[in-house]
Amino acid sequence: MSELRSILRNHMKEKLARNEVVASMTVRYSRTIEIARVAQTAGFDTIYVDMEHNTLSIDAVCQICQSAQQIGITPLVRVPANTPEYICRVLDGGAMGVITPHIRSAAEAREMVELVKFPPIGHRSSGGALSQYHYRSFPITETQAAMNDATSLVVMMETLAALENVEEIIATEGVDMLLIGSNDLCGEMGIVGQYDHPRLKAAFERCIAAARKVGKHVGVGGLASRDDLMTQFVQMGARYVSTGTDLAFLLAACTAKAKFVRGIAV
Repeated sequence: MSELRSILRNHMKEKLARNEVVASMTVRYSRTIEIARVAQTAGFDTIYVDMEHNTLSIDAVCQICQSAQQIGITPLVRVPANTPEYICRVLDGGAMGVITPHIRSAAEAREMVELVKFPPIGHRSSGGALSQYHYRSFPITETQAAMNDATSLVVMMETLAALENVEEIIATEGVDMLLIGSNDLCGEMGIVGQYDHPRLKAAFERCIAAARKVGKHVGVGGLASRDDLMTQFVQMGARYVSTGTDLAFLLAACTAKAKFVRGIAV
């Protein structure tokens, strides 16, 4: 392994390459870098900072990402819009990958590749030395190839159109993984909240089969309250699990402790 590649490591990608299950925590509440160390202590492999569903600034997001980098937690960012002012800035600012919402076709997936990957795979603009390789100087031909390998493009599978085009989407060069957004997909199917519905299971089956055919992976999203379904879909072949948000974990622990104290007999 070259010196650059030994520095520039995506531990999530390495686990997926070994067909291991990746545990991810979503960051929506925390605004400071401590959340990365909390995730590591808890045993997570990766965090994804959800800019689509909160008001975190790009600056705060990138500080969290750089903190995660330094301790071996792979930082991803779920962008609020699939545009260069978000995607390119969070990647240059420290993210090791992006999660792009509302992708509906292979053509749209290809547009994301253009923004996320450097030439010859995409057309990402070179921004000079980056935190991912410790701001050190390496030949641009070496850095761009290594960054392409280390940077993850995860596309959300959350629409009926995407499901109909899943085989073409996941086969797109430069797309690394599908993340199934169970809530939005159920909404599109007209089965809101019906996680046990056979149509959701069929969607997972189709996505996993399509990904397996091209040597890629599927992630489970939106099922944090259903350990049974997360287990089922991992056993079917999914390898990335979005386990829940930092806020949900905090509320669950606080609620349980408050309930305990209220129940102490005086």
